[in-house]
Amino acid sequence: MTISRKLFIAAVVAGMGSAAMAQEQVIKIGHIGPVSGPQAHFGKDNENGVRMAIEDLNAKGMEIGGKKVKFQLVAEDDAADPKQGTAASQKLCDDKVAGAATFLNSGVAIPSSKVFHDCGIPMITGAATNPELTKPGWNTTYRVIANDNALGAALADYVAKVAKLKTVAVVDDRTAYGQGLASVFKKEAEKQGVKVVASEFTNDKATDFMAILTSIKAKKPDAIFYGGMYGQAGPMLRQMAQLGMNEAKLLGGDGICVPELAKVAAGAKPLENVVCADGGASLGKMPGGSEWKKRYDAKFPGQFQVYSPYFYDATMLLADAMKRANSWDPKVYIPFLQKADYAGVTSRIQFEANGEMKNPSYTLSQFINGTKTPMDLK
Repeated sequence: MTISRKLFIAAVVAGMGSAAMAQEQVIKIGHIGPVSGPQAHFGKDNENGVRMAIEDLNAKGMEIGGKKVKFQLVAEDDAADPKQGTAASQKLCDDKVAGAATFLNSGVAIPSSKVFHDCGIPMITGAATNPELTKPGWNTTYRVIANDNALGAALADYVAKVAKLKTVAVVDDRTAYGQGLASVFKKEAEKQGVKVVASEFTNDKATDFMAILTSIKAKKPDAIFYGGMYGQAGPMLRQMAQLGMNEAKLLGGDGICVPELAKVAAGAKPLENVVCADGGASLGKMPGGSEWKKRYDAKFPGQFQVYSPYFYDATMLLADAMKRANSWDPKVYIPFLQKADYAGVTSRIQFEANGEMKNPSYTLSQFINGTKTPMDLK
């Protein structure tokens, strides 16, 4: 074979390769979360869930609309700040993501949901739990975890019916998440005859709770409910110990219900009395939880917190809707997302008309020897 013929064949093969590359359609999936700052443990874990789903989707070699597709993660940091979050949301719109599995914080998710609505891109959260998020009923907003109405009511039920406590104090961090959850808990607890002896508030950057706790201690509540995150609950537990409040329970939602709480509490005795609520089943009771967790730990050793399996499912839901619609165009696949019936790692996922999950579950947990452990209350 002549050199010129060899060059010709090589050129043809290269051209075929280029044509094949040109046929591959890149579909961008967005994630926004606090990957810097005190809540970065959560944000990185959530982003890992999206990243793992995208790797699994690409390994399958999906085709949509007659084209081989490659999913690509577009990740932004919101630092748990609403302004930064809305700016990041607009950036994802400008980047023309096809959908987003996104948001840890309700205070970021609520204003950002309007940005996504206005640009017609669906967002699914696996962590933001304030019920206000879905109140507008937009077809671009979805949640794959129980909201604060379910979590607050579950904790109130525990206080009144299981622990049979008579009095509680309520503290919140004034965020959309913390204040919303505390409000639901307070309302449901009072409905069941539990007396709220104090209502206090702090902020989501605070570390000194001595004045609040001293005031609460004088009223001798059986428990303190804290609406906020583990970064504040940890110091609060240490200061409860300093004040000799070792018998009072500390109750809270998913924001404190993380393994990291034990580290931040630094061995404080009141950690033994924490009871917290997560949206969803415990990993061992999720349809695919245990096997998924093994794969996650192999990819991201020591990074698991709480929500990554929900963000994994959120990403898979977007891809599933695109596949069924045979399109990655949001206008085309959103109706298919609304009618989802997806067997996920976390649960079987279907949506109500407003984007809330049908039949969401929850788990109450405690800390035994410093390890977060699901409670069996059946």
